[in-house]
Amino acid sequence: MADVVNSPSNLTCNLKLLNASISMEKMASNDSSSTITSSDKSSKNTKMLRRNRPGTKLENAYQNPHISLEELDSAFALQEYIQSLVRTDKENIDALVNLPPKQDKESWQYEHLRQFCLELTFLVVQLSTECTRETCPEMKVINWMYLCAMHQAQIGCCAIDYIVHTLDAATTLLNSHRYFPSRISIPPSSLKHFQQIARRLYRIFAHAYFHHREIFESFEASVKITFSRMVSY
Repeated sequence: MADVVNSPSNLTCNLKLLNASISMEKMASNDSSSTITSSDKSSKNTKMLRRNRPGTKLENAYQNPHISLEELDSAFALQEYIQSLVRTDKENIDALVNLPPKQDKESWQYEHLRQFCLELTFLVVQLSTECTRETCPEMKVINWMYLCAMHQAQIGCCAIDYIVHTLDAATTLLNSHRYFPSRISIPPSSLKHFQQIARRLYRIFAHAYFHHREIFESFEASVKITFSRMVSY
């Protein structure tokens, strides 16, 4: 009778199971440890530990220690660094907006604009509960009215449509390979878009501040102090 345990296929399966078991033991060991020293972390383990495990509750999500820019080895290092600062030390405005040493100024500004757009989606969700076609039929900031530039001919949109159109357009532009083919080096010809994007995003904050003050203050307090960073930026 053939010894099936020693067959090549079964040996391969057993080795895979053994490796999987060892990996699970290592993960359990990492989970049981309350602190992780720099000497215990390899770049591979660091990436694994900074992910949200399946089934993580919202209040426990992204509970990772801050990681310095020098520890990040990624094409998206600046984005990861900004998001890490936002989660761990969001009230330290200077640290959030000041250019880190040896970093490209234009790339730093670009990543902040991307992050502003990302965070503003949370504000849009909150605004949609009371900023409607009926309550805000025009995009106004006190007595100033803004026309929507996202149409062939500029027309007046209701405020919530203007906000969504502006945010969509800014996101599309920042993700355009034509104007921003790389996130490491920004073409000089594309720098002109930074001021335009920032100016239009500012209008979203201004409308929320003057016409939906409670929502604005709740957003600033509970999310990421986005407006304070943008003004400093």
